[in-house]
Amino acid sequence: MLPVPANRLLAALLVVAVVAAVAGPLPAVTPLWVTLLLLLLVFALADLVWSLRGGLAVTASLPEVVRFSKDRPGTIAVTFSNPGETARRLRFALGLPEVFSLEREETWVDLPAGTKLARIDWTATPRARGRFTHALVCLETKSRFAFWALRLRQSAPCELRVYPNLFSERKQLAALFLSRGQFGAKLQRTVGRGRDFEKLRDYLPGDGFDEIHWKATAKRGRPITKVFQAERTQEIYLVIDASRLSARRVVHEGITQTALERYLTAALVVLLAAERQGDRFGLLVYDDRVRTYLKAGYGDAHYGACREAIYGLQPSEATPDVTEIVRYLRTHLRRRSLLFFLTDLTDPVLAEDFARHARLLARQHLVMVNQLRAPDVAPLFSSGEVTEPAEIYLKLAGHARWQEAQALARTLKPLGITANLLEDETMAAQLVTHYLSVKQRQLL
Repeated sequence: MLPVPANRLLAALLVVAVVAAVAGPLPAVTPLWVTLLLLLLVFALADLVWSLRGGLAVTASLPEVVRFSKDRPGTIAVTFSNPGETARRLRFALGLPEVFSLEREETWVDLPAGTKLARIDWTATPRARGRFTHALVCLETKSRFAFWALRLRQSAPCELRVYPNLFSERKQLAALFLSRGQFGAKLQRTVGRGRDFEKLRDYLPGDGFDEIHWKATAKRGRPITKVFQAERTQEIYLVIDASRLSARRVVHEGITQTALERYLTAALVVLLAAERQGDRFGLLVYDDRVRTYLKAGYGDAHYGACREAIYGLQPSEATPDVTEIVRYLRTHLRRRSLLFFLTDLTDPVLAEDFARHARLLARQHLVMVNQLRAPDVAPLFSSGEVTEPAEIYLKLAGHARWQEAQALARTLKPLGITANLLEDETMAAQLVTHYLSVKQRQLL
């Protein structure tokens, strides 16, 4: 606790100093102002000692965990404890990491009499995703006779978790977040007869011979047909590349961020879509090894576990090891699943390595490779006119990179792997569209 002279004490000292200056030529008055000065100092020291013995009775505490969404205002509940239940006026400030922008630097808090606990909401806006633990609580109150300001500064045990911002993606996928049984307002017909066995029934004209259950037919002495139903529960995995390639900078809604930031946001939206569809969903994050793996599950609790596992991820400096990732997936994923790779294969060596090893993965699973298209990657004559000679070379370079992406897609297609170039503005919507198309067509 740090005592600081308050305005009242400074004003009293100023009055004594004026009296001393005026009475300087009059020796007879000198004992008077010296006595006043001594009395003031003794009274101020007594006030200080009395206040320090009681300490700063009021304390402030923060919740153990506070959750935010990136670039959106959030509130921190600050609780004040006033054991004496006396009316107090406090000057309060909350120190947060520099990634948080505050609505106000400090505020005055009035604690009413007869109340042990009081609460205020402190508004802050995080500009970066991750986990932060440094918070400082700063309090200032006056001594009993207001000659001193007692200041207290201490660290507060509080964990600040900043998650990816999904609100901009929800605008494009509004129907997904409505409380309806199906995605959107329009029901879609399921193509095919399904693969899950439902029941047996007597043979009807028009049933195919491949639908007859021959053992049940022999046992009952009459033709028996198998009835199938569409698969209701499927497994979907988001495989996220967190290597050095994911550190590429992109501009989304005027904010510069990494490609990994966009991967995580889109992945959480797709997982939420899978949760609404009743499918089992999981995720895997890798660089040169598997950094995070959550086995497929379902429900709100599992979605929360996936969100907690990836909200603090940052790009690493390692190069992806495709061999290790494919081996891990083949070892741990026994059931046929839909694998959404969110990666960057602009490196020709890495693209060739991926095409060579992914063929083993495609034999068991349905694999979709999704890359985030850079703004300059496009066919040569698909954009506007050239205004400067330097733009010619940029457009030629973008066209070459676009051709490389198309060549990779043609290489992967015979292996049963789909490669997509996603637009930054509609990345999550495109992924959800691919996912729903797979469900409708029963490709799993």
